[in-house]
Amino acid sequence: MKMIYGVKDKPKFPSILVFAFQQLLAIMAATIAVPMIVNQVSGSEMSTSAALFGAGIGTIIYVLFTRAKSPVFLGSSFAFLGSMMTAFAGAATASLGYFALIIGAAMAGLVYVIIAIIVKFVGVKWISKIMPAVVIGPTVAIIGLSLAGNAIGDLGATEAAFADSTDPTGVYIKIICGIVTLAVTMLCSVYGKKMGKLIPFIIGILAGYLAATIFYFIGDAVHNDALKVINYDALTGLFKDVKFSSFISVPDFTFLKAFGNFDKFDMSYLGTIAVAYVPVAFVVFAEHIADHKNLSSIIEHDLLEDPGLSNTLLGDGVGSIVGAFFGGCPNTTYGESVGCVAITKNASVATIIVTAVEAMLISFITPFVAFLSTIPSCVMGGVCVALYGFIAVSGLKMLQKVDLDDNRNLFTASVILIAGVGGMVLKFGDVTITEVACALILGILTNVMLGRKKKK
Repeated sequence: MKMIYGVKDKPKFPSILVFAFQQLLAIMAATIAVPMIVNQVSGSEMSTSAALFGAGIGTIIYVLFTRAKSPVFLGSSFAFLGSMMTAFAGAATASLGYFALIIGAAMAGLVYVIIAIIVKFVGVKWISKIMPAVVIGPTVAIIGLSLAGNAIGDLGATEAAFADSTDPTGVYIKIICGIVTLAVTMLCSVYGKKMGKLIPFIIGILAGYLAATIFYFIGDAVHNDALKVINYDALTGLFKDVKFSSFISVPDFTFLKAFGNFDKFDMSYLGTIAVAYVPVAFVVFAEHIADHKNLSSIIEHDLLEDPGLSNTLLGDGVGSIVGAFFGGCPNTTYGESVGCVAITKNASVATIIVTAVEAMLISFITPFVAFLSTIPSCVMGGVCVALYGFIAVSGLKMLQKVDLDDNRNLFTASVILIAGVGGMVLKFGDVTITEVACALILGILTNVMLGRKKKK
């Protein structure tokens, strides 16, 4: 896939600000969703702004470890949701829960560091043997397909959405706004001039936001709240009491909330945190390889060889530790970011660096965070249909050179796709093996078992 901007290219400064903002929009919803979900379930008060800052600084560290050769953004990992909830559930005090977030992320990051050291000595050829294209291709496809429900759920086009709604008009309006976003994004990407091709998501989101705003004013005029699919409360609340502190504020960093009450931290609680975080790190390791294999095929450069899997793991692991120190959430390479690189054909690492800086700066600017929070989920759903779909298709493209007339390959790919799409998961206490990890493990075992048969 030929890139408009390669990994080492540096777009002009005004352009790179816009490109970076597009990357930020692509990863924003998921990055702040993790602390929001933890807060909703555990009753904690994790800061979404701090999570955004943590993702930004974690990405900077990743870029440093990978020597600016891997164009991907690191955001809050959904795989650690259960781990983070366990940290708060077992905490004697609130501050102890935040301290546990940092300790847990450090444990998970240490797993990455240990694996990186092993890879440094034994190399990465073993990965190609146990994870050939017939294994990694369907697994990458599953990463996109496993997110399909999130995209359609945000779009509002589900049976549950209609069942829960007293007035289906609101559901239809959400779908219209999402489809407008998706249509404009696709049109810009396919028919747009150079700049249009590079920022299709920004144009699409603006179009969807405008459509939602129009429906809001129509609903206000005809007194029909079902038409109001956008909520401006986060913005209007800022201007009730206009002060400088209302516009610039320091996020509630996790390390600030973690001070005190260490006398109540015992070894049994430490063991609980270890069990909650360490096994999940191995699961995310599998997704780490799949993401980098996918990104390698997009930019046509093997990232597992250069800068090397050991460096990408170190960047991911250390980035997660530092990110959690500030934002509480362990980070991981984002499929949304990979999809954005693929669709816009902009693989510039300089863009990723500016995205990280923008994320860190924006976390201090209250009105901007408030504005981003007003973007309707249906609009982001329209964008994600394209992003997640592109991840799935890029995985399937890896199967193009695989001989599917050979039943060994056919069974391997089939097992992965059905296990992943079917949502196969395994639970061991508080540890959940996700559908992506289950599909990958099952695929590896199938490939090894059938690989012993020699071709006639």
